[in-house]
Amino acid sequence: MTAKEILGNPAYQAISYEGYRERSRDIQPSVDQLKEDLRILSAMGIKIVRTYNVQLAHASTLLKAIRDLMDEDTGFEMYVMLGAWIDCKNAWTGEEPDHEVESEQNEGEIQRAVALAKQYPEIVKVLAVGNEAMVTWATSYFVRQSVILKWVNYLQNLKDNEKLPKDLWITSSDDFSSWGGGDHSYHTEDLIKLAHAVDYISIHTYPYHNTHYSPDFWRVPIEESKLSELEKVDAAMIRARDFAKMQYDSVANYMKSIGVDKPIHIGETGWASTSDGFYGEEGSHATDEFKQGLYYKHMREWTNEAGISLFYFEAFNEQWKDANNPVGSENHFGLFKLKGEAKYALWDLVDQGIFENLTRDGHPITKTYNGDKKNLLEEVMAPPAK
Repeated sequence: MTAKEILGNPAYQAISYEGYRERSRDIQPSVDQLKEDLRILSAMGIKIVRTYNVQLAHASTLLKAIRDLMDEDTGFEMYVMLGAWIDCKNAWTGEEPDHEVESEQNEGEIQRAVALAKQYPEIVKVLAVGNEAMVTWATSYFVRQSVILKWVNYLQNLKDNEKLPKDLWITSSDDFSSWGGGDHSYHTEDLIKLAHAVDYISIHTYPYHNTHYSPDFWRVPIEESKLSELEKVDAAMIRARDFAKMQYDSVANYMKSIGVDKPIHIGETGWASTSDGFYGEEGSHATDEFKQGLYYKHMREWTNEAGISLFYFEAFNEQWKDANNPVGSENHFGLFKLKGEAKYALWDLVDQGIFENLTRDGHPITKTYNGDKKNLLEEVMAPPAK
């Protein structure tokens, strides 16, 4: 199977995945822990996972775990969109980031990604240069478009010279605006060159975050004011899906305007189930498992029908992302909680028995709220009125 055959194929569901259990990435998951997770994801139809960096051992351990599972069972199928993290100079150092100069670490990161792609050609099908590395709100580390273009061209040249598999697809996974769908300041010659250089466009869309930053689509319109609370939520989640569609279409329209006719897939989108910040009770009321489940359902249905790959963010909760705030939203984007409890989005799969005999760190896969939908709904809040 090649990336061309996998991406956009609804038989090959995609997800963002990192198997960190602890509050620090210094504690890396083992091969056995990753194999546990991969069996769970495979059971729910996931056949391609996305990673984010090769600075740490996680990606290489994951590739070893997949190969082990393939050796144990010739019917096991899992592929990887391998991420290479890209930074500007002084990123994450405590010094002022210099967005005009790239980090000296980038070259090593690219070389490590190349080595893994060559070591695991039957598994690594996509190589992504950077993660939200061009969007200017990533103030800690963003780089200029020319840096991403440089490394994409480098990798494409390796393919041309048969130093990487010719059917390995190269992209950069970034915010929809970075790909021309938003602020016109991104509409540069370098972006046009980049769009022509990649094999496909990988965009991020987050209506969840826009419930705070661009909330007009989210607030309950006057004509819905007499609906029940749940009816208001149902209508809002349809609007959230349509907001994601709008951002997707904005990139598609820009690509058409510059003469680029390439697949566009969604490298990231998701919805948190817990938040004490902008998206919770004191904010946009966007956050709970019920809304997360509706968003997951609506987005899968749309993208499957449209032939768009959706790397849903994310598979499991990770508590290192906001380690000092256990109820911070970044810790709660997973479809599973840390001990393997399946959130509302996956309750139907638990009922179908697909996770029977599977565990996470020894815990069986059960439903959150003990499967009591009434208890779950007690925590659901309708969006604010306009």
